[in-house]
Amino acid sequence: MSTQRAAVTALIGVVVVLSVCLLAWPERMSYAPFVPVVVAAGLFLHAVQMYAVFAVSAGALLLTSVTAHDRPTSPTLVAALVVVMLLLVAVDRRRAHLGISPVAGATMLVDLRDRLRDLGRLPADLPAGWHAESSIQPAFGDAFSGDFLVANRGTDRLDLALVDVSGKGMEAGTRSLMLSSAFAGLLDATTPAGFLPAANSYLLRQHWSEGFATAVHVSVDLATGTYDVGSAGHPSALHYHAGSGRWAPVDGADGVLLGVLEPEFAAYDRAHGRLERGDALLLYTDGVVEDRDGITRGIDRMLGAADRAVGAGPGVADRICATAMSGESDDRAVVVLWRD
Repeated sequence: MSTQRAAVTALIGVVVVLSVCLLAWPERMSYAPFVPVVVAAGLFLHAVQMYAVFAVSAGALLLTSVTAHDRPTSPTLVAALVVVMLLLVAVDRRRAHLGISPVAGATMLVDLRDRLRDLGRLPADLPAGWHAESSIQPAFGDAFSGDFLVANRGTDRLDLALVDVSGKGMEAGTRSLMLSSAFAGLLDATTPAGFLPAANSYLLRQHWSEGFATAVHVSVDLATGTYDVGSAGHPSALHYHAGSGRWAPVDGADGVLLGVLEPEFAAYDRAHGRLERGDALLLYTDGVVEDRDGITRGIDRMLGAADRAVGAGPGVADRICATAMSGESDDRAVVVLWRD
């Protein structure tokens, strides 16, 4: 017997027991225990099974109300049960095309969210002297973000791609889930110069009406500290020079948004640099620096937080992300890589 059939049998059994109790002790029993039975059917059962439990429950209510002459039926409680059933039916009609219960759907979403986080988990086995942190904060505290990070660690190379999908929060969450897995595969299968063109081609093949994204990709040689950066319509990466104590944009990395132009028209120029001892590299999404007045004030505020965070120990990315000009109204993401 399947789990669904077992659940239907159990719930119908509960309805039968409640009905017998109502008929045997009408002065001591009420219709209230029918409410959790109806709600459980709506949460755990598919359409046909749920309707079967509803039908048996309605029949039991009718039978007991007609039979128990010495105990008047509460019209308020019966009306409440009917309303609950109608609401659950309305919810079921919206999820019917998925063919799964809400609990199963929630479990799948939790699993997908965890997979998204795992794909962006920074390697814990970086060589001595290297450190990396990330912080991704969805808009309005949602579980899913339109910003995501994918990382790949080779023998002596670390590749990071920070992506900002169009939309925010739950609106962009489904696209982030799909793109993160694809981009993680591309990050491992392509050369640094080939990642953004391949990501652009993949996004174009999805034919999404609002499927564009921005991205910044960094490939770092962990033996020498040299790196190259590519950008697809994304805010510039920032390089902290320990010698001067200043942050400077990594100039020369330029390219169009992903998913907008065909491959033959989409160029992605890359910039090169070197992280010396004490240097750091900062990647961020526009939600960290944008507000209604533009991004200049936001960048100054972020760099002020970054100055205070450098050398302050664990939590660097979280502290920078917390200064976002957008507050919780937009997705925010920060990645920091530095050398001792």
